[in-house]
Amino acid sequence: MKTAIYPGSFDPVTYGHLDIIRRAASVFDELIVSVLDNVRKTPLFSVDERVKILKKATMDIPNVKIESFSGLLVDYARTRDVHVIVRGLRAITDFEYELQNAQTNRLLSRGELDTMFFTTSLEYAYLSSTTVREIASFGGDITGCVPDFVGEMICHKFGIQHERCRNEQ
Repeated sequence: MKTAIYPGSFDPVTYGHLDIIRRAASVFDELIVSVLDNVRKTPLFSVDERVKILKKATMDIPNVKIESFSGLLVDYARTRDVHVIVRGLRAITDFEYELQNAQTNRLLSRGELDTMFFTTSLEYAYLSSTTVREIASFGGDITGCVPDFVGEMICHKFGIQHERCRNEQ
């Protein structure tokens, strides 16, 4: 069985992430979407919240498994006996950063870990979790960026009353 890991912060998960998840899930027998617990960052959502959000957002994709991890990706992949990492690319600026990470992971894994890049669909090329958080923090409309239930959770985190936050009114 061919398994891959799609690691990321997913804070919050966007339609761009979900696009990559769906496409990668069609290529691999199993796709493990792994939420990174990065102690150097202060996320909007906790790791447990992000895992729950991803489980709900991907519940219609049977071969997707949601987990969390901390530490080095190569160590985590080794514990899962996985040899392929999935990463999304939005623009050429992503490629330089992602290529360096892929090469580092390959080196650290002694050649046992490869990275497969999926280019983001054009409709999501502008989208990032950082952008979504920033737009939401100013009360902007993130309807086209994240699933409705995620948008509502983001609004709640920022204490924003908005029509997309039906549960808050």
